Amino acid sequence: MISFDPGLIIWTTIIFTLLLVVLKKFAWKPILNAVDERNKSIEEALKSADKAKEEMALLNADNERILAEAKTERDKLLKEAREIKEGIIGEARNKADKEAEQIINSAKKQIANEKMKAITELKNTVAALSIDIAEKVLKRELTEKVSQEKFIAEELKKTELN
Repeated sequence: MISFDPGLIIWTTIIFTLLLVVLKKFAWKPILNAVDERNKSIEEALKSADKAKEEMALLNADNERILAEAKTERDKLLKEAREIKEGIIGEARNKADKEAEQIINSAKKQIANEKMKAITELKNTVAALSIDIAEKVLKRELTEKVSQEKFIAEELKKTELN
């Protein structure tokens, strides 16, 4: 069985009370201060985390806005590039058409000139051949002096009538 000694209970109570007073004076304040500081730092960390979360949300919104603007700018540049390309191709086609037309006109003129030259040469050749043939025919027919005089007289009569 356990026996209760009143002196021991008193001394235990006194020592326990002294311990509580000493702890209250020296340990509880620093412990409570440390707990309060820890609570404050946790609250500040939570506030900082919330603030960082808000900033991240703003940054994400800004990033999405910047991406949308970049896509719009890219589309605009691509459209301008297509228009420039089509303009250059159109100009090149027009220039090629004009050059082709000039070449065709030049070729037609050259062909016409060559044709006229060939016709002139042909006429000259035909004329020369005609003169040669006429000369040979006349030589053959006019080998006799009487025939020549008769031919000249006939030609003069025809010329006078005309």
